[in-house]
Amino acid sequence: MKLEEVENKESLMTVAEIEKELRYISGIIKQKGREILSNYTITPPQFLALQWLFEFGDMTIGELSNKMYLACSTTTDLVDRMEKSQLVLRVKDPNDRRVVRIHLLEEGERIIDEVIKKRQLYLQEVLKNFSTDEVQTLKGNLLKLHHDMREE
Repeated sequence: MKLEEVENKESLMTVAEIEKELRYISGIIKQKGREILSNYTITPPQFLALQWLFEFGDMTIGELSNKMYLACSTTTDLVDRMEKSQLVLRVKDPNDRRVVRIHLLEEGERIIDEVIKKRQLYLQEVLKNFSTDEVQTLKGNLLKLHHDMREE
């Protein structure tokens, strides 16, 4: 085997290992998030919708559907249930009365804030075995990876 083939094979194996570890980490974070959510009256899809609204502000059903990769009808049902629980409110756009936006209410914001803080505490506990330099390097690499993936 040529040196170039060996290097390429090693590179592919490294990428495969990174993908596998990211998949495992994602699964653990998702599971931990579900455990935290079990103490609340919202479902994981509702949490995801609230997160998008928390992060990006008011959105139409169509915009929220696109962010969540759901059909508009599914998102409408989700918003109906969240509205009944007083987590969100449908409001007419002041610039175009034909447009209805989903607005995050105080209770929805409170839940998101609490759950995210609990997730951060979990991660902080895991990272206590890392040095400050390792945490900074990890953060920098994750930011770069996320940025490059968004550029795709």
